[in-house]
Amino acid sequence: MSRILVTGSADGLGRAAAESLLSTGHEVVVHARSQHRAAGLGPLAARGAEIVVGDFTERDAVRSVAAELTATKPLDAVIHNAGVWSGPAVMPVNVIAPYLLTALLRGPRRLVYLSSSSHFGGRPSLAGVDWLGESAGSYADSKLFVTTLAATVARLRRGVLSNAVDPGWVPTKMGGPGAPDNLELGHRTQEWLASSDEPDALTTGGYWYHRQQPHHAVHDETFQERLLRTLAEETGTAL
Repeated sequence: MSRILVTGSADGLGRAAAESLLSTGHEVVVHARSQHRAAGLGPLAARGAEIVVGDFTERDAVRSVAAELTATKPLDAVIHNAGVWSGPAVMPVNVIAPYLLTALLRGPRRLVYLSSSSHFGGRPSLAGVDWLGESAGSYADSKLFVTTLAATVARLRRGVLSNAVDPGWVPTKMGGPGAPDNLELGHRTQEWLASSDEPDALTTGGYWYHRQQPHHAVHDETFQERLLRTLAEETGTAL
């Protein structure tokens, strides 16, 4: 069985993934942004889940979570599920946090990044991006960037399986009650990529949503390198 971190697992798709992975016998580390949110993870902790707490709008908190996890039993996989739809936290939570965790957590051999069909509307431009979260950022841009990060890690890190998953528009707190896609199916693909030994799950560099191709910029190595340089300069941490 694998040891798997699921970020943003206090509710929604993250919690559903954590619950399902626990049910199949995996060791699961769940994450909440505050102690108040973590209190709601008690039922998962009672089933053996470990809890880490950190507000991913703050880079020092992301580094603290990474240090805490590095000091314990190594992780086999990370599902980068935490995300926000709008407001100043878009870039810090949706892009900076998964980038920093990817750079700082050396052990995981499987990385799954939550994408969105909105990434097709993202702009492959890094000019004027508010990485610090001082103003509202573009959700579409953030999902293009994190999908590109997944493809870049797949290209650069041999032996690491890195994939992006679009879970669909599902009725979570973020998606809203009117979202048309199936919540139960929304977390299955990321769990499978993080834990399965089926041949298709042991591939890398994929964009998983009905096997369609992602935005053309995702596999543009020039854009990939520009994104990496920008994130390294912005965070002071190289991948």
